[in-house]
Amino acid sequence: MYNKEEVLKKVDILYNMWKKGSLGGEVMPEDANPHLDKSSLENYIYFTLPMALNYQRNSYKLWKSALNTYNDKETNFVFNPKICLEKSFEEVQYALIKYKIALQKQKQTEIWLTLCKTFVELYDGDIRKLFNSLDNDVDKIKDFIQKENKKKFPYLSGTKICNYWLYVIYQYTDRKYKNIEHLTVAPDTHVIQATHRLGLINNEELNKNDVQLIVVDRWNELFRETKYNPIDIHTPLWLWSRNGFKEVK
Repeated sequence: MYNKEEVLKKVDILYNMWKKGSLGGEVMPEDANPHLDKSSLENYIYFTLPMALNYQRNSYKLWKSALNTYNDKETNFVFNPKICLEKSFEEVQYALIKYKIALQKQKQTEIWLTLCKTFVELYDGDIRKLFNSLDNDVDKIKDFIQKENKKKFPYLSGTKICNYWLYVIYQYTDRKYKNIEHLTVAPDTHVIQATHRLGLINNEELNKNDVQLIVVDRWNELFRETKYNPIDIHTPLWLWSRNGFKEVK
């Protein structure tokens, strides 16, 4: 088992390194955005739909593709769920692959359109109503998306993506949450590798099929009754791994 005090000391150092900019990442992938009004529906949709296509790919390239798609008058309509549903499948597909926001042209177009349909049917196209109807409560939002309506939210309902999406909404919109301490780290490859590097998971756990869930549990456990919320450490871990594990000192 890991030494809690030792790991927390390293976390403090890592967090401060990040705050000082010494882990790199002054520009995060999601900074590639059109700088819309934080509270606007368009801004919420911009940070929601591409997130569902963020699977085993370079995040910087994904969000650059999203920005190019948004800035092109020919393809901009994909960020309006109602208009998307009025177009043919082929029109939406073309708009999504033009700048490679979608890499799997059939499957990812289907994912995009399924989410548009969910937003229109449940919220008249306004995703902000999802948060309002669930009291901005992280537990209620996650239950609604990950358990009660999983099929209506393809990929957004996944362990990694759901938490990271909620984090991005928190960072880039005007949304404030209740129970933010229940927003966990988003256990992508970088976060898993960094967790292993800190000794929170061992070699055997690193290679398990449920390593994502182990990582989430471990950070929740470590931060219980501390000054940190699990999501606080996501970006420092991600950058630390992505930039080759700079010495923690």
